[in-house]
Amino acid sequence: MSDLRVATVSTAAISHNVETLRALVAPVQVMAVVKANGYGHGAVESARAALAGGANWLGVADLNEAFALRAAGIDAPLLAWLHQPGAAFGEAVRAKIDLGVSSLAQLNEVAATSDTAYVHLKVDTGLHRNGAFLDEWHQFFEAAVAHELAGRIRVRGLWSHLANAGAEHDLEQIEQFSAAIAMAESVGLRPELRHLAASEGAIKHPAARFDLVRVGISSYGLAPSADVDVAALGLVPAMTLSAPVVSVKRVTAGSGVSYGYAYRCERDTTLALVPVGYADGIPRHASNRGPVSINGVLGRVAGRVAMDQIVVDMGDATVAIGDQAVLFGNPATAVPSADDWAEAADTINYEIVTRIGPRVTRRYES
Repeated sequence: MSDLRVATVSTAAISHNVETLRALVAPVQVMAVVKANGYGHGAVESARAALAGGANWLGVADLNEAFALRAAGIDAPLLAWLHQPGAAFGEAVRAKIDLGVSSLAQLNEVAATSDTAYVHLKVDTGLHRNGAFLDEWHQFFEAAVAHELAGRIRVRGLWSHLANAGAEHDLEQIEQFSAAIAMAESVGLRPELRHLAASEGAIKHPAARFDLVRVGISSYGLAPSADVDVAALGLVPAMTLSAPVVSVKRVTAGSGVSYGYAYRCERDTTLALVPVGYADGIPRHASNRGPVSINGVLGRVAGRVAMDQIVVDMGDATVAIGDQAVLFGNPATAVPSADDWAEAADTINYEIVTRIGPRVTRRYES
Protein backbone atom coordinates (compact mmCIF):
# COMPACT_ATOMS: atom_id res chain seq x y z
CA MET A 1 0.00 0.00 0.00
CA SER A 2 1.50 3.32 -1.05
CA ASP A 3 1.63 6.35 1.22
CA LEU A 4 -0.74 9.16 0.33
CA ARG A 5 1.18 11.98 1.98
CA VAL A 6 4.93 11.84 2.53
CA ALA A 7 7.49 13.95 4.33
CA THR A 8 10.82 12.70 3.02
CA VAL A 9 13.53 13.46 5.56
CA SER A 10 17.21 13.34 4.68
CA THR A 11 19.10 12.12 7.73
CA ALA A 12 22.29 12.80 5.79
CA ALA A 13 21.29 16.47 5.57
CA ILE A 14 20.75 16.64 9.34
CA SER A 15 24.14 15.05 9.98
CA HIS A 16 25.76 17.43 7.52
CA ASN A 17 24.06 20.45 9.07
CA VAL A 18 25.19 19.56 12.57
CA GLU A 19 28.72 18.91 11.34
CA THR A 20 28.70 22.29 9.57
CA LEU A 21 27.44 24.10 12.65
CA ARG A 22 30.03 22.36 14.82
CA ALA A 23 32.77 23.69 12.57
CA LEU A 24 31.26 27.19 12.73
CA VAL A 25 31.16 27.37 16.53
CA ALA A 26 34.26 25.30 17.36
CA PRO A 27 35.62 24.64 19.91
CA VAL A 28 32.37 24.87 21.91
CA GLN A 29 30.04 21.91 22.28
CA VAL A 30 26.81 21.51 20.31
CA MET A 31 23.42 20.44 21.61
CA ALA A 32 21.05 19.32 18.84
CA VAL A 33 17.48 20.14 19.84
CA VAL A 34 15.00 17.45 18.83
CA LYS A 35 11.91 18.62 20.73
CA ALA A 36 8.46 18.64 19.10
CA ASN A 37 9.17 15.41 17.25
CA GLY A 38 12.43 16.78 15.91
CA TYR A 39 10.72 19.94 14.65
CA GLY A 40 8.40 17.64 12.72
CA HIS A 41 11.22 15.58 11.23
CA GLY A 42 11.02 12.69 13.71
CA ALA A 43 12.75 12.88 17.08
CA VAL A 44 14.51 9.54 17.20
CA GLU A 45 15.76 9.62 13.63
CA SER A 46 16.82 13.26 13.92
CA ALA A 47 18.64 12.54 17.17
CA ARG A 48 20.60 9.68 15.65
CA ALA A 49 21.45 11.77 12.60
CA ALA A 50 22.58 14.71 14.77
CA LEU A 51 24.79 12.44 16.87
CA ALA A 52 26.28 11.00 13.66
CA GLY A 53 27.07 14.60 12.71
CA GLY A 54 28.98 15.11 15.94
CA ALA A 55 26.44 16.59 18.33
CA ASN A 56 27.65 16.35 21.92
CA TRP A 57 24.23 16.70 23.52
CA LEU A 58 20.55 16.35 22.70
CA GLY A 59 17.86 18.71 23.97
CA VAL A 60 14.12 18.29 24.38
CA ALA A 61 11.39 20.32 26.04
CA ASP A 62 9.76 17.81 28.36
CA LEU A 63 10.42 14.51 30.06
CA ASN A 64 8.06 12.48 27.89
CA GLU A 65 10.18 13.46 24.89
CA ALA A 66 13.32 12.53 26.80
CA PHE A 67 11.93 9.15 27.89
CA ALA A 68 11.00 8.35 24.29
CA LEU A 69 14.62 8.85 23.22
CA ARG A 70 15.87 6.64 26.03
CA ALA A 71 13.28 3.98 25.14
CA ALA A 72 14.65 4.02 21.58
CA GLY A 73 18.09 3.15 22.92
CA ILE A 74 19.65 6.60 22.63
CA ASP A 75 21.99 7.04 25.59
CA ALA A 76 23.68 10.32 24.61
CA PRO A 77 23.83 13.24 27.08
CA LEU A 78 20.31 14.67 27.18
CA LEU A 79 18.70 17.77 28.69
CA ALA A 80 14.96 18.36 29.29
CA TRP A 81 13.79 21.72 30.62
CA LEU A 82 10.03 22.29 30.73
CA HIS A 83 8.44 20.68 33.79
CA GLN A 84 5.19 20.81 35.72
CA PRO A 85 5.07 20.32 39.50
CA GLY A 86 5.17 16.63 40.31
CA ALA A 87 7.03 15.68 37.14
CA ALA A 88 8.79 12.30 37.12
CA PHE A 89 12.11 13.73 38.25
CA GLY A 90 13.23 10.55 39.99
CA GLU A 91 12.63 8.46 36.88
CA ALA A 92 14.47 11.07 34.82
CA VAL A 93 17.50 10.99 37.11
CA ARG A 94 17.62 7.19 36.90
CA ALA A 95 17.47 7.47 33.11
CA LYS A 96 20.47 9.82 33.17
CA ILE A 97 18.47 12.79 31.90
CA ASP A 98 19.80 16.20 32.92
CA LEU A 99 17.14 18.57 34.19
CA GLY A 100 16.72 22.23 33.40
CA VAL A 101 15.69 23.93 36.64
CA SER A 102 14.05 27.35 36.55
CA SER A 103 13.06 28.27 40.10
CA LEU A 104 13.95 27.68 43.73
CA ALA A 105 10.78 25.61 44.25
CA GLN A 106 11.65 23.41 41.28
CA LEU A 107 15.23 23.07 42.47
CA ASN A 108 14.06 21.87 45.87
CA GLU A 109 11.67 19.38 44.26
CA VAL A 110 14.42 17.95 42.07
CA ALA A 111 16.80 17.79 45.04
CA ALA A 112 14.25 15.69 46.92
CA THR A 113 14.69 12.75 44.56
CA SER A 114 16.50 9.75 45.99
CA ASP A 115 19.42 9.89 43.54
CA THR A 116 21.83 12.70 42.68
CA ALA A 117 20.29 14.82 39.94
CA TYR A 118 22.35 16.61 37.31
CA VAL A 119 20.83 20.03 36.74
CA HIS A 120 21.23 23.10 34.55
CA LEU A 121 20.13 26.21 36.42
CA LYS A 122 18.18 28.57 34.18
CA VAL A 123 18.23 32.33 34.72
CA ASP A 124 15.98 34.88 33.06
CA THR A 125 18.13 37.40 31.19
CA GLY A 126 15.27 39.15 29.43
CA LEU A 127 13.16 36.68 27.47
CA HIS A 128 10.76 36.55 30.43
CA ARG A 129 9.64 32.99 29.98
CA ASN A 130 11.22 30.40 32.26
CA GLY A 131 14.16 31.03 34.55
CA ALA A 132 14.92 32.74 37.84
CA PHE A 133 14.56 36.53 37.95
CA LEU A 134 17.60 38.71 38.67
CA ASP A 135 16.51 39.42 42.25
CA GLU A 136 16.18 35.65 42.85
CA TRP A 137 19.59 34.66 41.50
CA HIS A 138 21.58 34.85 44.73
CA GLN A 139 19.14 32.77 46.75
CA PHE A 140 18.75 30.34 43.82
CA PHE A 141 22.50 29.84 43.54
CA GLU A 142 23.08 29.56 47.28
CA ALA A 143 20.39 26.88 47.54
CA ALA A 144 22.04 25.02 44.67
CA VAL A 145 25.37 25.13 46.49
CA ALA A 146 23.77 23.71 49.64
CA HIS A 147 22.09 20.89 47.73
CA GLU A 148 25.32 20.15 45.87
CA LEU A 149 27.37 19.99 49.04
CA ALA A 150 24.80 17.58 50.48
CA GLY A 151 25.13 15.36 47.41
CA ARG A 152 21.54 15.83 46.28
CA ILE A 153 22.38 17.51 42.98
CA ARG A 154 25.27 18.29 40.67
CA VAL A 155 25.11 21.62 38.89
CA ARG A 156 26.34 20.68 35.44
CA GLY A 157 25.05 23.76 33.63
CA LEU A 158 23.99 27.37 33.89
CA TRP A 159 21.86 28.66 31.04
CA SER A 160 19.46 31.18 29.59
CA HIS A 161 17.85 32.04 26.25
CA LEU A 162 18.17 35.04 23.96
CA ALA A 163 15.05 36.91 22.90
CA ASN A 164 16.47 37.56 19.41
CA ALA A 165 15.05 41.06 19.56
CA GLY A 166 17.98 42.66 17.75
CA ALA A 167 21.73 43.00 18.24
CA GLU A 168 21.46 45.61 20.98
CA HIS A 169 19.14 43.49 23.12
CA ASP A 170 21.16 40.35 22.44
CA LEU A 171 24.32 42.07 23.69
CA GLU A 172 22.47 43.23 26.81
CA GLN A 173 21.45 39.64 27.49
CA ILE A 174 24.98 38.39 26.94
CA GLU A 175 26.12 40.88 29.60
CA GLN A 176 23.31 39.77 31.93
CA PHE A 177 24.27 36.16 31.49
CA SER A 178 27.92 36.95 32.16
CA ALA A 179 26.81 38.64 35.38
CA ALA A 180 24.87 35.51 36.34
CA ILE A 181 27.96 33.38 35.75
CA ALA A 182 30.04 35.68 37.95
CA MET A 183 27.45 35.58 40.73
CA ALA A 184 27.16 31.80 40.56
CA GLU A 185 30.92 31.43 40.78
CA SER A 186 31.09 33.89 43.67
CA VAL A 187 28.97 31.56 45.85
CA GLY A 188 30.92 28.46 44.87
CA LEU A 189 29.21 27.00 41.80
CA ARG A 190 31.43 25.72 39.00
CA PRO A 191 29.13 24.68 36.13
CA GLU A 192 31.03 23.00 33.33
CA LEU A 193 28.49 24.07 30.69
CA ARG A 194 27.37 27.67 30.33
CA HIS A 195 24.94 28.05 27.45
CA LEU A 196 22.90 30.94 26.13
CA ALA A 197 22.69 30.78 22.34
CA ALA A 198 20.20 28.85 20.24
CA SER A 199 20.54 28.76 16.44
CA GLU A 200 20.33 32.48 15.74
CA GLY A 201 22.64 33.50 18.56
CA ALA A 202 25.10 30.72 17.75
CA ILE A 203 25.37 31.89 14.16
CA LYS A 204 25.36 35.65 14.72
CA HIS A 205 27.12 36.22 18.05
CA PRO A 206 30.40 34.46 18.83
CA ALA A 207 30.30 36.10 22.29
CA ALA A 208 27.07 34.22 23.03
CA ARG A 209 28.54 30.77 22.47
CA PHE A 210 30.20 30.23 25.86
CA ASP A 211 30.72 26.45 26.38
CA LEU A 212 27.80 25.07 24.36
CA VAL A 213 25.21 26.18 21.81
CA ARG A 214 21.74 24.72 21.31
CA VAL A 215 20.97 24.32 17.62
CA GLY A 216 17.39 23.56 16.69
CA ILE A 217 15.94 24.84 13.42
CA SER A 218 19.38 25.22 11.83
CA SER A 219 20.04 21.50 12.37
CA TYR A 220 17.23 20.89 9.90
CA GLY A 221 18.69 23.29 7.34
CA LEU A 222 16.30 26.17 7.92
CA ALA A 223 17.09 29.76 8.83
CA PRO A 224 16.43 30.95 12.39
CA SER A 225 15.75 34.47 11.07
CA ALA A 226 15.26 36.22 7.76
CA ASP A 227 18.75 37.73 7.77
CA VAL A 228 20.54 34.38 8.07
CA ASP A 229 21.52 32.88 4.70
CA VAL A 230 21.57 29.15 5.41
CA ALA A 231 22.65 28.26 1.87
CA ALA A 232 25.72 30.48 2.24
CA LEU A 233 26.51 28.69 5.50
CA GLY A 234 26.26 25.35 3.69
CA LEU A 235 23.11 24.15 5.47
CA VAL A 236 20.64 21.95 3.58
CA PRO A 237 16.86 21.70 4.24
CA ALA A 238 16.17 18.16 5.40
CA MET A 239 12.43 17.78 4.70
CA THR A 240 10.49 17.52 1.44
CA LEU A 241 6.68 17.39 1.65
CA SER A 242 4.88 15.79 -1.26
CA ALA A 243 1.64 14.07 -2.28
CA PRO A 244 0.22 12.71 -5.54
CA VAL A 245 -2.26 14.54 -7.72
CA VAL A 246 -5.57 12.68 -7.34
CA SER A 247 -7.80 14.69 -9.70
CA VAL A 248 -7.29 17.00 -12.67
CA LYS A 249 -9.92 19.31 -14.14
CA ARG A 250 -9.90 21.88 -16.91
CA VAL A 251 -12.21 24.77 -15.98
CA THR A 252 -13.24 27.99 -17.66
CA ALA A 253 -12.41 31.57 -16.70
CA GLY A 254 -14.56 32.83 -13.83
CA SER A 255 -14.98 29.40 -12.21
CA GLY A 256 -15.06 29.47 -8.41
CA VAL A 257 -12.83 27.12 -6.48
CA SER A 258 -13.19 25.60 -3.01
CA TYR A 259 -15.31 26.79 -0.10
CA GLY A 260 -16.93 30.19 -0.41
CA TYR A 261 -15.53 30.76 -3.90
CA ALA A 262 -12.77 32.85 -2.35
CA TYR A 263 -10.88 32.15 -5.58
CA ARG A 264 -12.10 32.83 -9.09
CA CYS A 265 -10.07 31.62 -12.06
CA GLU A 266 -8.85 34.55 -14.13
CA ARG A 267 -8.56 32.41 -17.27
CA ASP A 268 -9.27 28.93 -18.55
CA THR A 269 -6.98 26.82 -16.40
CA THR A 270 -6.04 23.38 -15.11
CA LEU A 271 -6.82 22.56 -11.50
CA ALA A 272 -4.93 19.79 -9.69
CA LEU A 273 -6.32 18.27 -6.50
CA VAL A 274 -3.68 17.30 -3.92
CA PRO A 275 -4.70 15.30 -0.79
CA VAL A 276 -3.12 17.39 1.96
CA GLY A 277 -4.95 19.90 4.13
CA TYR A 278 -5.01 21.60 7.46
CA ALA A 279 -5.46 18.24 9.20
CA ASP A 280 -1.96 17.49 7.92
CA GLY A 281 -0.55 20.81 9.08
CA ILE A 282 -1.02 22.82 5.90
CA PRO A 283 -1.78 26.33 7.15
CA ARG A 284 -5.22 27.59 6.18
CA HIS A 285 -3.75 31.10 6.19
CA ALA A 286 -1.90 30.10 3.01
CA SER A 287 -5.21 29.83 1.10
CA ASN A 288 -4.87 31.38 -2.38
CA ARG A 289 -1.15 31.82 -1.79
CA GLY A 290 0.73 28.61 -0.97
CA PRO A 291 3.20 27.55 -3.70
CA VAL A 292 3.19 24.01 -5.09
CA SER A 293 5.48 22.49 -7.72
CA ILE A 294 4.19 19.80 -10.09
CA ASN A 295 6.51 18.43 -12.78
CA GLY A 296 8.81 21.39 -12.22
CA VAL A 297 6.05 23.94 -12.82
CA LEU A 298 5.08 26.28 -10.02
CA GLY A 299 1.40 26.64 -9.20
CA ARG A 300 -0.50 28.24 -6.34
CA VAL A 301 -3.18 27.06 -3.95
CA ALA A 302 -6.53 28.08 -5.46
CA GLY A 303 -9.19 28.78 -2.88
CA ARG A 304 -9.29 27.81 0.74
CA VAL A 305 -7.13 25.08 2.20
CA ALA A 306 -9.56 22.35 3.27
CA MET A 307 -9.17 19.74 5.98
CA ASP A 308 -7.86 17.02 3.66
CA GLN A 309 -7.02 18.65 0.35
CA ILE A 310 -5.90 21.65 -1.62
CA VAL A 311 -6.63 22.69 -5.18
CA VAL A 312 -3.67 24.00 -7.17
CA ASP A 313 -4.06 26.33 -10.16
CA MET A 314 -1.57 25.04 -12.73
CA GLY A 315 -2.50 27.26 -15.69
CA ASP A 316 -1.75 25.54 -18.96
CA ALA A 317 0.78 23.08 -17.55
CA THR A 318 0.38 19.42 -18.38
CA VAL A 319 -0.68 17.58 -15.24
CA ALA A 320 -1.88 13.99 -14.83
CA ILE A 321 -3.33 11.98 -11.98
CA GLY A 322 -0.45 10.36 -10.13
CA ASP A 323 2.04 13.18 -10.72
CA GLN A 324 3.86 14.20 -7.55
CA ALA A 325 3.10 17.62 -6.08
CA VAL A 326 5.89 19.08 -3.95
CA LEU A 327 4.77 21.66 -1.42
CA PHE A 328 8.22 22.41 -0.07
CA GLY A 329 11.74 21.07 0.06
CA ASN A 330 15.24 22.20 -0.80
CA PRO A 331 14.92 25.34 -2.97
CA ALA A 332 18.23 24.40 -4.62
CA THR A 333 16.21 21.69 -6.41
CA ALA A 334 13.81 24.30 -7.85
CA VAL A 335 10.90 23.56 -5.51
CA PRO A 336 9.27 25.91 -2.98
CA SER A 337 10.85 26.19 0.45
CA ALA A 338 9.39 26.09 3.94
CA ASP A 339 10.22 29.81 4.02
CA ASP A 340 7.99 30.35 0.96
CA TRP A 341 5.13 28.69 2.80
CA ALA A 342 5.88 30.70 5.92
CA GLU A 343 5.62 33.89 3.89
CA ALA A 344 2.36 32.72 2.31
CA ALA A 345 0.89 32.01 5.75
CA ASP A 346 2.43 35.01 7.52
CA THR A 347 4.31 32.78 9.95
CA ILE A 348 7.80 31.30 10.38
CA ASN A 349 9.47 28.24 8.91
CA TYR A 350 9.60 26.65 12.38
CA GLU A 351 5.81 26.37 12.37
CA ILE A 352 5.59 25.07 8.81
CA VAL A 353 7.71 21.98 9.47
CA THR A 354 6.76 21.40 13.11
CA ARG A 355 3.01 21.33 12.47
CA ILE A 356 3.16 18.53 9.85
CA GLY A 357 0.67 16.04 11.23
CA PRO A 358 0.63 12.31 11.98
CA ARG A 359 -1.25 11.35 8.78
CA VAL A 360 1.87 12.34 6.87
CA THR A 361 4.27 9.41 6.58
CA ARG A 362 7.87 10.21 7.43
CA ARG A 363 10.18 8.48 5.01
CA TYR A 364 13.89 8.56 5.83
CA GLU A 365 16.71 8.69 3.34
CA SER A 366 20.39 8.63 4.24
